[in-house]
Amino acid sequence: MTDISDKPAASVDDLVIGVLGGTGEQGRGLARRLAMAGQRVIIGSRDASRAATAAEELGLGVTGLSNADCARASDIVIVAVPWDGHGALLEGLAEPLAGKVVVDCVNPLAFDKQGAYALRVDEGSAAEQAAGLLVGSRVVAAFHHISAVLLLDESVESIETDVLVLGDDRVATDLVQALADRIPGMRGVYGGRLRNAGQVEALTANLISINRRYKAHAGLRVTDV
Repeated sequence: MTDISDKPAASVDDLVIGVLGGTGEQGRGLARRLAMAGQRVIIGSRDASRAATAAEELGLGVTGLSNADCARASDIVIVAVPWDGHGALLEGLAEPLAGKVVVDCVNPLAFDKQGAYALRVDEGSAAEQAAGLLVGSRVVAAFHHISAVLLLDESVESIETDVLVLGDDRVATDLVQALADRIPGMRGVYGGRLRNAGQVEALTANLISINRRYKAHAGLRVTDV
């Protein structure tokens, strides 16, 4: 594990990336792409043996541990768990996540017969909930709008999309932008303070509607930047 505080803001090459919820499709997809880009990746799960099995299936040097051990062993930790377990998981990991950059990519959504819609979050967003629970961590919101199907598709070499990165710590957001830049086709774009994460998370519902209508896996591009 590396001391991030002593590193240049955009240097991520030798950082260990943990993915909590790494056995789900989004978590496995992000773990796969980051490992392919040369990062050392650890996936976490409530069940360490399940994480180990998923890591073995991914290959690429990925390892699997319990969520707590994954948090302790990683420099940057991506939270890719279902919304309904988000708060309880992070509350129990406040100690091993202290001092880490924590990247929340959780979208609080629900579905009915009309499709996906955003849920109201008391704190304003999943990322702000995370920041409230992880007072010793540097919380960043990012990776909300990337199709798990594309992440896991071995025939897709480049994922053409921008990644909106939001946070209140400039070093942390620069690190996460640099991490996004490592995946072919992706570009990290600063998207504002953490207080603006709610509309970014909610926009995922619109992308799901677009994808259903056009049978696509749409992403976002920010122009003139």
